[in-house]
Amino acid sequence: MAEDKDMTPETYAPGDDPALRQQVEESLDMIRPYLMADGGSVRLLNITEDMVVELELMGACGTCPMSTMTLRAGIEQTLKRTVPQITRVEAVNAPAAY
Repeated sequence: MAEDKDMTPETYAPGDDPALRQQVEESLDMIRPYLMADGGSVRLLNITEDMVVELELMGACGTCPMSTMTLRAGIEQTLKRTVPQITRVEAVNAPAAY
């Protein structure tokens, strides 16, 4: 298809790519049982143009003081290993560090 060849990076929206979203969801599905064991979970909200996964921390994860460590050492590393295009993972409702 000629129009596919004309796609520029500005027209590609990773958050609208069903295959990419499915890959991320499948990776999150590997992590969710561990989060749920502690009363929490995550929800995929968006994948930005610079390949940052935006997550909502739910349940106990939303208020846990260790959520930043879980996000970086657990979720982000798993996603980057299984979906190499991902550059970073951010929680949009993460508690602020004081």
